[in-house]
Amino acid sequence: MDMALDAGLPLNNTGLPPLPPGDTPVPSTATETLAIGPTGGVQLLCDLLRVLKRQEELCADVLAAEKQNVSELGWEQQGCKGTWDNLSCWPSTALGNTVTINCPEILQIITGNKGFINRNCTEDGWSVTFPPVDTACGYDVNNTEFEDVKTYYTHLKTLYSVGYGTSLTSLTLALVLLASFRRLRCTRNYIHMHLFASFILRAMSIFVKDAVLFSKEDVHHCNVYLSGCNYVMVFFQYCIMANYSWLLVEGLYLHTLLVISFFSEWKYFCWYIALGWGSPLVFIIAWSVCRHLYENVGCWDINSNASIWWIIRGPVILSIFINFILFVRIIRILMKKLRTSDVWGSDFGQYKRLARSTLLLIPLFGVHYIIFAFFPEDVSTGTVEIRLSFELALGSFQGFVVAVLYCFLNGEVQFEISRKWRRWHLRKYFWLRQQKNSTVSNGGTVLTQVSRSSHRDQRKLSTQRSSLI
Repeated sequence: MDMALDAGLPLNNTGLPPLPPGDTPVPSTATETLAIGPTGGVQLLCDLLRVLKRQEELCADVLAAEKQNVSELGWEQQGCKGTWDNLSCWPSTALGNTVTINCPEILQIITGNKGFINRNCTEDGWSVTFPPVDTACGYDVNNTEFEDVKTYYTHLKTLYSVGYGTSLTSLTLALVLLASFRRLRCTRNYIHMHLFASFILRAMSIFVKDAVLFSKEDVHHCNVYLSGCNYVMVFFQYCIMANYSWLLVEGLYLHTLLVISFFSEWKYFCWYIALGWGSPLVFIIAWSVCRHLYENVGCWDINSNASIWWIIRGPVILSIFINFILFVRIIRILMKKLRTSDVWGSDFGQYKRLARSTLLLIPLFGVHYIIFAFFPEDVSTGTVEIRLSFELALGSFQGFVVAVLYCFLNGEVQFEISRKWRRWHLRKYFWLRQQKNSTVSNGGTVLTQVSRSSHRDQRKLSTQRSSLI
């Protein structure tokens, strides 16, 4: 989907991008909605620091619970007290025991290695970690893979920023053109205009989200959010869902035109309005309430609770699937119509027109999203990067393609523009001709006419004076 959404980048359930190597889960369907994530190297580091902070808080809770039961455990005088070593949480244990725990979660995310590390409780306190963390967890401090990932996401952010900027400009112009000409005002173009508006809102919400969430280029500001950033995420998610809803409306309308001979377009249009703008609002309200009650963390930009995330993800995937079914049905109907109506045409001409219709419908219906809509989450990093590049390239420029195909290359729009252009030229031509004829018929310029009129008045006045004398 274009949810790689977030116009952003997909994250795993911890809010972190897929890092090599490893089997880090990534939300399927990369659309701006299904992947709310970082858009730069600093933000990647911020997400890692958030994971580390969360582990520290969990460790503090565990150690606090141990303190309450310290009398029962009997380690007041002998043993090692639980501690947080800035990477891992070591529970309290008796003297002489060996504690074995998993590698720090932050290193598991980076390396994908779920190894084990140990520490002994000695008379002098905790021993050093063995085997060394870098050996047991496969972390090499000289490894540059993380820097490569940061560079990759930076380039990806540049890609979708250019794409959405281009789409925003072209869609705004297309919307103005369709709204300017009365002869273009019909149900079909009204639906196109709403679709253009949804693409515009989507692009704007992505730029607003990036400006609010990822404006700081310093890790010291990782936990600093602008006030009201939750509302920005709510607006962002609504714009994404509304865009998919209007893609579905386009499919439903065209399918209805081909299947039903006579129907009230205005009545259907009211239902389309409710579906396109109203239905996303219902799901967004439900998602916002659940986030506030059960997952009120940060700016709501990380989705750890899968059940809450499906409130948004489910309807988006469903709309993509329905549009794909409609797309297949419409192509079948077009094939039948071409075969029956073009009796004297060649097969090549039929297939050419069918191929043209198919290519035109793909961006209008968003059919390309079906490729990754049900993509498995446990995929390799290389596959994820290919998917992200593909989806963001198509998704960010989709609005531009739709504006070009359904406005700038539309014959009716081109005719209205050329008619307006000719009318403007004719008005300018006749105005110039009128000015020229006025000058010639009066025998000179306006200044000349005023001068002649003044001379006539002077002669007339002198004649009157002579007669009086």
